[in-house]
Amino acid sequence: MATPIEFIKENKLDWQPSFNGKLSDGTDGYRGALIIEEGKQISPDRVLPPKIQARQVIMISDEKIKFFSCELESFNHFLPMFERYKEFFSPEGMNLLYVTDLDGNGTFEYEGIKFTAVMLDESSVWNELLEVAALEKSEMKRLKKQEEKIEALYAELLTADVEYGPKSYEEMMGLIGESSKQLMGAV
Repeated sequence: MATPIEFIKENKLDWQPSFNGKLSDGTDGYRGALIIEEGKQISPDRVLPPKIQARQVIMISDEKIKFFSCELESFNHFLPMFERYKEFFSPEGMNLLYVTDLDGNGTFEYEGIKFTAVMLDESSVWNELLEVAALEKSEMKRLKKQEEKIEALYAELLTADVEYGPKSYEEMMGLIGESSKQLMGAV
């Protein structure tokens, strides 16, 4: 069986990665987006952007995913994301989803895998994780290499309380509302 990173490379599912390499303990680290549903192939060498993607992914894996966090535009994208990558999720892994159309937070189990889904309204996944891990941006800026930053963040998250009140998958579906993410940029 392929590792998550091998599966992603073989199936061309990485999208604009900012880091894809080995961490100091030999595990694989990844930062970027992952394709959930491909864009349309308009010519042999040109493909439109993905129809659905997991954005701002931070992932640590070996044979299975040990840590996974991402932004989902809608909680409706959870199921296609899970189906595409489910062979790599593990009951021992930490999985944090930041979702722009949720009206509440919760921790739920799906096919024996635990996920925590959190409303994301204007921040980034990285900033949200730094807050949960109680890490200051200035501390992270001192680390020069991307892999060091991922490792430091993960080490702190292992001791942080990342879960919310338990909910069923159906209860989480009931929390879908309007997208609340505030787009930043020129006005």
